[in-house]
Amino acid sequence: MDRDRTQPRICGDGGKADKKYQEKVICIIAVKRKKGEGIKLSNLGVHYKSTGTTRETPQDFFDELNKEFNFGLDACALPSNAKCANFFTPEQDGLKQDWTGHGAVFLNPPYGREIGKWIKKAHEEAQKGATVVALLPARTDTRWFHNYIYGRYEIRFLKGRLKFNGMKNSAPFPSMVVIFSRNKG
Repeated sequence: MDRDRTQPRICGDGGKADKKYQEKVICIIAVKRKKGEGIKLSNLGVHYKSTGTTRETPQDFFDELNKEFNFGLDACALPSNAKCANFFTPEQDGLKQDWTGHGAVFLNPPYGREIGKWIKKAHEEAQKGATVVALLPARTDTRWFHNYIYGRYEIRFLKGRLKFNGMKNSAPFPSMVVIFSRNKG
């Protein structure tokens, strides 16, 4: 099959096969261009685009962390996926609640644009004395990573990719566990 090799090629089906997974994957393959031609960066698109922000923590992964931290609160949960007896729902808005006085706090926040608010809240609660253990996408190029995590708290990068509950495939991003604690921040 002969194709025009001067144009970027988009592969995949735009996420149709993995709607259950709630991810749309678009991969751009670099191509050889003719002398004097440039590639507009605006045409390169996105590599991963999330259509959902809620990811349920794998139970076995949580259980291992719970053995170490003995969680008393899940700061951001739905009744159907809460990992602790005490938890804050979206209606209760964990960002407006006090997280201290519950023992160690587990946090798996929504991974969308609001994630920075959750990271800032975890940092603030740690400064008040709470230990917050957060499962996060390993996005080391973000403001929230540099403003509230890097150089302040313990970071555990996970080997491989997590497969979140209810998802067909593993996450399209690496993950990390951050331990927010007054002793560190």
